[in-house]
Amino acid sequence: AEHRERFDLRAALPRIPGLLVGLVLFGVGIGMMVESGLGLGPWEALHQGLADQLGIQIGTVSILLGIPILLLWWPLGERPGLGTILNVVLIGASTNWAIALIPTADTVPTQLLLMIGGVLVIGLGSATYLSADLGPGPRDGLMTGLHHRFGWSIRRARTAIELIVLVIGWALGGTIGLGTVVFALGIGPVIQVFLRIVDRDDRVGRRRRARLEAEGVLGE
Repeated sequence: AEHRERFDLRAALPRIPGLLVGLVLFGVGIGMMVESGLGLGPWEALHQGLADQLGIQIGTVSILLGIPILLLWWPLGERPGLGTILNVVLIGASTNWAIALIPTADTVPTQLLLMIGGVLVIGLGSATYLSADLGPGPRDGLMTGLHHRFGWSIRRARTAIELIVLVIGWALGGTIGLGTVVFALGIGPVIQVFLRIVDRDDRVGRRRRARLEAEGVLGE
């Protein structure tokens, strides 16, 4: 019922603008971090490494990789929403647009500004699209799918996957550095702060608590 609700256009219509803005902001934030040259989050480092190897744009890799990741949902018991499908396309496309529009940082202060700004914009984008509650992104769904299928904690699933992804991204030539560390430590708190602003009716919190209570894992 939950995933059907996320495809109900009449119910979703008021939330679609927030979803679209959030996804575009997320892509812009990634573009800012790319142009800072100081390092990327695990998935973006992987996308950048693959983009370098294949000679295509990083956002295009994000879109292409999102499709097989989404296919992994089915055996794991996850189901997409409208937001999941738009997530695959819009984040990658807006990453490409942002990289085309934002000049590469050529001084340390500009690098730091773009990197910190990128983390903040990604956090705002994440909170905005999460508050629309129209389906998680493909990579988030992979982690919750592993949680439900194998009983891993969400934290364990996320840490394991992101470490593997980060190592592969680094091996392929993705940028790892200060930005990677700031992203890893800062993105969670930044999203929480922005969720309090953009999700004032606590839609995301209520949905998560209801699901955890139903599964008997509240307080994990």
